[in-house]
Amino acid sequence: MQKSESPDYKRIYEDILRLQHPTKKEQCESILSKSRFSVKDVITINDIIFPKADKKTQFDNQRHRSYDQSAILEILDYQKNNKLSNSELARYFKLSRNTVAKWKKHFLV
Repeated sequence: MQKSESPDYKRIYEDILRLQHPTKKEQCESILSKSRFSVKDVITINDIIFPKADKKTQFDNQRHRSYDQSAILEILDYQKNNKLSNSELARYFKLSRNTVAKWKKHFLV
């Protein structure tokens, strides 16, 4: 079975900045200088490039997010390091509290 590779976020966001949002490139330099993007980096750069949308757009975009095991563990580590509750973590990453509880039950048992 072939392991699926994650998208090359660096190239994707560099193209978006070059073609559509060249004025926001300076704000994203610190993230773009990394060789590998974490989940938090992707969310941060996405928020910089595309400002907050209306509720319906946010809801529709949330439906299409997916997280692999390493991303989930990184999010749960973020929770532990910053001493956040499930609700606070869910709000920060725009997740469901039930999703966070399910991940904790599944990955931290």
